[in-house]
Amino acid sequence: MSKELIVLDNLSKIYDGCTTALNEINLSISRGDWTSITGPSGSGKTTLLNMVSCLDKPTSGSIMIGETKINDLNQTELTRFRRENIGLIFQQHYLIPYLSALENVMLPMYYNNNKDESIAIKTLKRVGLGHRLHSIPAKLSGGEQQRVCIARSLINNPRILIADEPTGNLDQKNGRVVLNLIKEIHEAGNTILLVTHNSKIAREGDRIVQIIDGKVSMSNMTVIN
Repeated sequence: MSKELIVLDNLSKIYDGCTTALNEINLSISRGDWTSITGPSGSGKTTLLNMVSCLDKPTSGSIMIGETKINDLNQTELTRFRRENIGLIFQQHYLIPYLSALENVMLPMYYNNNKDESIAIKTLKRVGLGHRLHSIPAKLSGGEQQRVCIARSLINNPRILIADEPTGNLDQKNGRVVLNLIKEIHEAGNTILLVTHNSKIAREGDRIVQIIDGKVSMSNMTVIN
């Protein structure tokens, strides 16, 4: 089995035929690694995550995840692949406001015809929210809402966890709680791809990749903690 889990080969994304968000990106990410993606606003970081997480397709180049060439999948296949292989954590919580924490976490399970509530309860307990199972988002703090998102991202045991500024809207205390959870997930063997503007958070990973103007400006920087 190849050590490389994600391989981007000459990956480009051009919007409206004129705006280049990614320009011939070449990048490999090994299984079990935590790769931090940094760079200024508008540099292409989120576009890169959208490509890897199967939320968007490249204009040219290819994406391999494991043995699967993402470019070859249609929209239905992309959705299924993402659901089965990738967990997503966004800066915004994207929780359904009228559903409880437990119901929000169970949403991805329904698509797999899995209604085993005990799995969702166990996952919420894992992120320290066993006492908030039946609370709706409005009754949760920002940090608690983000932990619900983390639990939701883990519910289908994804190989890859993709996080876009996961602590961006949190105070320092809650940011540390969320970051510690991501570290635990990494230590359990998951591959992490995390975008951040925070240099301290970036250094928590195994490697830092800097994106500037849609290109890899700096890569293969090994982090020594």
